[in-house]
Amino acid sequence: MPKRKRKKYSRPQRPFDKARIQEENLLRDKYGLKNKKEIWKADAAIARIRNLVKQLITKPEEEKKAFVKKLQTKGFKVNNIADSLALDKEDWLKRRLQTIVFSKKLARTPKQARQLVAHKQVSIGNKTINIPSYQVSLEQEPEIKLNIVLKKPKNSKKDSKEKIEEAKSEEIKPVEEIAEKTETKEQTPKPIEKQPEQPITNTNKIEKVKEKENA
Repeated sequence: MPKRKRKKYSRPQRPFDKARIQEENLLRDKYGLKNKKEIWKADAAIARIRNLVKQLITKPEEEKKAFVKKLQTKGFKVNNIADSLALDKEDWLKRRLQTIVFSKKLARTPKQARQLVAHKQVSIGNKTINIPSYQVSLEQEPEIKLNIVLKKPKNSKKDSKEKIEEAKSEEIKPVEEIAEKTETKEQTPKPIEKQPEQPITNTNKIEKVKEKENA
């Protein structure tokens, strides 16, 4: 039997709290998140870390140090158990693949970073990852790279001059073509239209004879 899927987050108890809504809107715009569920998932993940820390309070120092090292390898800035209790949901959002791609200046905006990840244009080592919420460790962070090469816009003066000359030549071409057409029209003579010959009748013969006598 397949395992039943469970929610990785819990909705806020007060859905219309103004202060919370404003804070979530700022986080959504800052990190380019799709919706507020991603904020709730980050909050739930930090809550799980806090619960583990509370269980380690009565444990020996070796286990505490091992747990702190584990958090440090994941990229969290902690030095002891007290620091791990002070972690916030924003610390979790900073370790997302989408956020790190933007912080490494591989994308211009967080939303562009999300688009690159979703379209399989970002890889960690030789493995492509298309999950924007993927948690990146410190070992994986320097291996992040783009699978495409972004073209830089050309702003040199030479290119602008060439474009102006091309535009001018395109404007001049139609005028030259019109002049050539007019010259060809003037050179070609118009064909002479032949008048149809009138049939010779008796009346025509009589008229010609009278013209000769009068002359």
